[in-house]
Amino acid sequence: MKLIFALAAVLALTSCSTGGTSSNSESAYISGDGSAIVLNESERIKAPQMSGETLDGGNFTSTLGVITVVNVWASWCSPCRAEAPTLEEFAKNNPKIQFVGILTRDNLSSAQSFVERFGLTYPTLIDDAVIASFRGSLPANAIPTTIVIDTNGRVAARISGQVTVATMKDVLEKVSGSAVNV
Repeated sequence: MKLIFALAAVLALTSCSTGGTSSNSESAYISGDGSAIVLNESERIKAPQMSGETLDGGNFTSTLGVITVVNVWASWCSPCRAEAPTLEEFAKNNPKIQFVGILTRDNLSSAQSFVERFGLTYPTLIDDAVIASFRGSLPANAIPTTIVIDTNGRVAARISGQVTVATMKDVLEKVSGSAVNV
């Protein structure tokens, strides 16, 4: 009987070991499928003001009146690594669109290596509390998640999971109403 209780206790303890929010392993996150949601203008709500310290030690404050692409990422996330070159290419080719990353569940050293490896030129906020402020609209529901804010400062779209060139282009063109460069 003691053996059964011991086995039950071990099973109970090990079954919860990867679900904590402080884990940086790839088995502890929810990956999206790359699906995109673009809201009608009447459904959009005000996005939170984004500001804070960045990974490079600077400060960032989002600019109103421009389309903003917000990418939630972590260096240990395979889809984040796969989409980084696509996001950087869009950022370089579309200077009128503001890009910003939000680092989540990661350490600064690994994140800095990620930025250097992929040559990311846009800022990354290091306080992921900003993510919670998107509740009530299209919250970040996976890692990675990309949220697009329209020129009126409202949440307009979300890509849950890895972005692709086609999806990113489609979403940005729907939100901006004009062609974007790939």
